[in-house]
Amino acid sequence: MWPSTWLPFLYPPPASVYVAAMSAVSLMSMANAGLAELRGNHMAYSKFWHVVAAGAGGGKQQQRGGGGGALLKSRDGMLVAYAPALVAAAASFAVPGAVDGARAQILSAALAVHFLKRVLEVLFVHRYSGSMPLDTAVTIGTSYLLSTVTMIYTQHLSRGLPDPPVDLLYPGVAVFAVGIAGNFYHHYLLSRLRADDGGGDKGYKIPRGGLFELVTCPHYLFEITGFFGFAMIGQTVYALAVATGTAAYLAGRSCATRRWYESKFKEFPARIKALVPFVL
Repeated sequence: MWPSTWLPFLYPPPASVYVAAMSAVSLMSMANAGLAELRGNHMAYSKFWHVVAAGAGGGKQQQRGGGGGALLKSRDGMLVAYAPALVAAAASFAVPGAVDGARAQILSAALAVHFLKRVLEVLFVHRYSGSMPLDTAVTIGTSYLLSTVTMIYTQHLSRGLPDPPVDLLYPGVAVFAVGIAGNFYHHYLLSRLRADDGGGDKGYKIPRGGLFELVTCPHYLFEITGFFGFAMIGQTVYALAVATGTAAYLAGRSCATRRWYESKFKEFPARIKALVPFVL
């Protein structure tokens, strides 16, 4: 029997081998990806990969997803990564019975808003100067698509199961809103680094403003917040696994980012943490 007295904030897991497998795979794969970032094995879309690729042509640092295949402009690559999940979340409302009930509708709407924001940022906010391997864009896009579809499907399977004793639906909406607003604000601050130089300077600078005064990656902190908003809205084991895996991955990327800034800028302040102010 599901230990509802231990986890009063979750639905019992649905009787689905697929959902159980995806919960474990999502958590473990994303946690492993976070460890890989810490070890210097970076996904082929970050500043780290571009620095390494432009240097020794594959030096000692490893690059995941950059096997020398076709390249896309970074903006096009990120659209390939985000657009399928946006389409899936929006299309779920057109599938009869897929999003029955307020909780399922709010979860699908939040997922659609999340990926719509990402697409709009790619088009109108972020400033790109590099390239991205096609296989990396497809891998990321497939991952986001699968997690979105599985989150909606898991919510559908939870309909009719006993409701969690602790209802986190509307607190989850508030947490999601804080996450998406904070993430957008700090993405905007990052975009201003080049805008202030007329958009012609492709060099990296130490970000300023907002929580950048305390941590290297506040945009990741708020992205994690948004994903835990999903978990609170859905209250399923799968949504919690995705949020926890996302936190592990972005913690690894944040620590790698801080280490990169510290090596690149001698004046980088020692007081600035990687992800969580005063803690990590």
